[in-house]
Amino acid sequence: MLVLFETPAGFALFKVLDEGKLSKVEDLWKDFSNSDLARQVVQLKAFNKFDNTADALSAATLLIDSKPSKGLRKFLRAHCEGETLAVGDSRLGNAIKEKLNIECIHNNAVMELMRGLRTQLTELISGLGVQDLGPMSLGLSHSLSRYKLKFSPDKVDTMIIQAIGLLDDLDKELNTYAMRVREWYGWHFPELAKIVQDNIQYAKAVKLMGNRTNAVNLDFSEVLQEEVEAELKEAAVISMGTEVSDLDLTNIKELCDQVLSLSEYRAQLYDYLRSRMNTIAPNLTALVGELVGARLIAHGGSLLNLAKQPGSTVQILGAEKALFRALKTKHATPKYGLIFHASLVGQAAPKLKGKISRSLAAKAALAIRYDALSEGQDNSMGLDNRLKLETRLRVLEGRELSHSAGLTKGKPKIEVYDKDRKKGAGALITPAKTYNPSSDLVLGLTRDSNTEKLVDRQEKTDSKKRKHADLEPTPGVDVEVVGLKGNEGGERRKKKKATKEESKMVQNVDEGAMLAEEVPKKKKKKKVDSEKNDDDEGAKVEEEQEKKKKKKEKKAEASLENDDQKFGQDATVESVVKEKRKKKGRKHSEEEEAAQVESEKSDKKKSKKKKL
Repeated sequence: MLVLFETPAGFALFKVLDEGKLSKVEDLWKDFSNSDLARQVVQLKAFNKFDNTADALSAATLLIDSKPSKGLRKFLRAHCEGETLAVGDSRLGNAIKEKLNIECIHNNAVMELMRGLRTQLTELISGLGVQDLGPMSLGLSHSLSRYKLKFSPDKVDTMIIQAIGLLDDLDKELNTYAMRVREWYGWHFPELAKIVQDNIQYAKAVKLMGNRTNAVNLDFSEVLQEEVEAELKEAAVISMGTEVSDLDLTNIKELCDQVLSLSEYRAQLYDYLRSRMNTIAPNLTALVGELVGARLIAHGGSLLNLAKQPGSTVQILGAEKALFRALKTKHATPKYGLIFHASLVGQAAPKLKGKISRSLAAKAALAIRYDALSEGQDNSMGLDNRLKLETRLRVLEGRELSHSAGLTKGKPKIEVYDKDRKKGAGALITPAKTYNPSSDLVLGLTRDSNTEKLVDRQEKTDSKKRKHADLEPTPGVDVEVVGLKGNEGGERRKKKKATKEESKMVQNVDEGAMLAEEVPKKKKKKKVDSEKNDDDEGAKVEEEQEKKKKKKEKKAEASLENDDQKFGQDATVESVVKEKRKKKGRKHSEEEEAAQVESEKSDKKKSKKKKL
């Protein structure tokens, strides 16, 4: 019987000298306690050495899958004719039996025998030392682990992290250097900063021109456009800048050289970053672009770490400070982080940026996992998802699909937004509501007082128009207009006082009427007491009304006297005052008549009650 044993150096075949010892499995380990006893049990028959590490790796990977390699098949055909083969894997033994027709055995005795061979391997195989076997097994294990993890040197995302960090640093340095050039050369030619906006073009123009007096004779066609060149030459002739020495100009030109060299290196670094991103994460690059994808990988630490994150985390990656501040203050959490700089989010309207960033983050999470764990390196998944997102954006905005978005299979039906349409299946279109001014009310006032005040305002405007017409001088009469502005101010004050007095009188009349109506209700309950109370109340009401009338008359006379003292010198003012006195007298007479009528009514009611 032969035993097949796999080593990092190659395959070994051992001949079992005493098969009877295999029956005693428990005592088999004693036969391998030293090399002399081991040589009495087994003996090396043949050894197949691996040519290189790749051959060893391919053979080991096939053995893991329980498949014999080509070299192993040739080796067994040459040395195992008519022999029984002991193997350590039952599935491998079945494969050998099917392909080579060699009897294979796998049991506990064989496993114990292989354990003993492993302990005395260096003694049984001549030329294979311990110092050689250790490094060989270590190298093969590393190669095997890389193969199992689908490791590839092209998939190293550390280069991307370093490249995007360097690119951001270069942008900051370029901006600082370019602003220093503008500030430094601005003392000599300040107008150039407004004429040339681009920093790189500015540095090229300064390097080519040197002193501004040389601008007229130089050709800037390679650097600037014709219109900008003509404007620069005109400004150089009439510039307000100070004179600069040649030594200062040489230092400025050296700084311009630094700016131009940094810009060229930045362009090379960007090309390198784009190629690495298309190799490592092609689907993520198709969705969000090279720069945003590289910043996401750098923020996550690696592509594999980023693949473990859900879409909600990818969405707000880079906005951690705003997230925790919102959670602490119980405000709205941020809707996007680094993903905000993606082109799809930039195309969306401000109201739709949150929805598109959420959809883009979900698709980006799928693309990251596909790039990190799949074997393929195509960007078909990323392109398909980008088309779907563009379609969704057009549907949300209600616009027509673009040409690229129309390549997808299912074109969604786009409905024009209608603000009058209600939600639901059986919704109807209703006309928009209009503003109803009649439903407005003034707070703190009743309807009657509102209507009365509106009527009073209309009467005031009519009276104003009449008075202005009366005050206009006629061509045949000479009238002295002295202090007209003062007269108008006095008229306004008088009108305000009159309106206040009228409103008070109306309220007093209403109160009297209310009191008169309340009296008969009380009489029904208690006849005797009500008669006495009615007499007392009627007398009190009359006395109060008389007192109020006297006070109002005194106030009106005092206000008229004051107005006469202020504006009595003018003839026009006297005529106006007389007319107002007449109007007030009429109003007072009307109020007295109304009071007499009410007193008569109250007397009649009292007489009727006495009769009853």
